[in-house]
Amino acid sequence: MSGYFGSYAVVVVLFLVGVAIFAGGLFVNRMLRPSRPTPEKLTTYECGVDPVGEGWAQSQIRYYVFTYLYVVFAVDAVFLFPWATVFAAPGYGMTTLVEMFVFLAFIALGILYAWRKRVLGWT
Repeated sequence: MSGYFGSYAVVVVLFLVGVAIFAGGLFVNRMLRPSRPTPEKLTTYECGVDPVGEGWAQSQIRYYVFTYLYVVFAVDAVFLFPWATVFAAPGYGMTTLVEMFVFLAFIALGILYAWRKRVLGWT
């Protein structure tokens, strides 16, 4: 197992071992678990409320904007915390400060766009 393809063979063997362990665990679980299905157990259950009506529910398309806003704020948080730790390191002060202001300007543009589209209002 030497040469160029030897390292790939090791990866493939480790992958196959992992798949075998995973499949073996699922197989042992299926063999050992009790199976007593009843109509009550097969009923759809969600949040402690009995199902009423059909399973189809249509949501309005305007909620995608809230998803985008969440992504904007989540990305903002993901970049702000590491920036705060690097900012104090010697030699990174002014560079990281300028980069963060550019990043915050893009975030502010996204929030301004949402505000102009009246997404951030309660009405």
